[in-house]
Amino acid sequence: MSRKLDEAGGAGRDLGLRPAVLVLEDDAETRAFVTGLLEEGGAETVAVASISEARRRLGSRAWDLLVVDRMLPDGSGLDWVREVRAAGDAVPVLVLTALRDVAERVAGLESGADDYLGKPFAPLELKARAKALLRRGRPSRRQLSSGRVRLDGERLEAFVDGVELPLTEREFRVLTQLVASGGIRRDDLLERVWGDATVEAAASLDVILSRLRRKLASCGLPEAIETVRGWGLRWKEEV
Repeated sequence: MSRKLDEAGGAGRDLGLRPAVLVLEDDAETRAFVTGLLEEGGAETVAVASISEARRRLGSRAWDLLVVDRMLPDGSGLDWVREVRAAGDAVPVLVLTALRDVAERVAGLESGADDYLGKPFAPLELKARAKALLRRGRPSRRQLSSGRVRLDGERLEAFVDGVELPLTEREFRVLTQLVASGGIRRDDLLERVWGDATVEAAASLDVILSRLRRKLASCGLPEAIETVRGWGLRWKEEV
């Protein structure tokens, strides 16, 4: 893909003051092309080539936009978008794909994406789509509730019976995954929160689960997180 930055003019400067954009694209040339255009427009970008790396990066900061390729070496970009939405994150998402039929566009939007751009695309069009999503701003993340528990994904705050439950960010992310899914395999939880399933990450998860159980028990929810031996964890809704 040729890089014709002059087509974009000065539109990119309207993107705002250093918005943070995470680009998930496995093709090196396209990845450089997209990040170059966004950075020319004033964005701060981090580019990754796999879903596993995107998971690691997602929780490292508050992102203003995700640009996600449809087909990736370790899975579907649309499946990852669904995962992001299931966790209660409403960050704007622009999906890129070489498939241009109507059914593909519908699938992209139904996954939770905000916009869809077919490859190949003109630099001006990418900048215009990104600018529109960034101008819209990051909407409030979905609030999740289950029984007596309510999670505010925008403020990263948890409440039991309306009283705040003090949590670290990683404790909040683990609890969000449990509440959003109802039940999750340990390896999937590790991938979504830590980005990998290493021994170190597994040990950290055990520590966080212990702390979460203790904190929930102090609010009268001692059995809210159930361990399913040989599989994973289940969130037991308690009213």
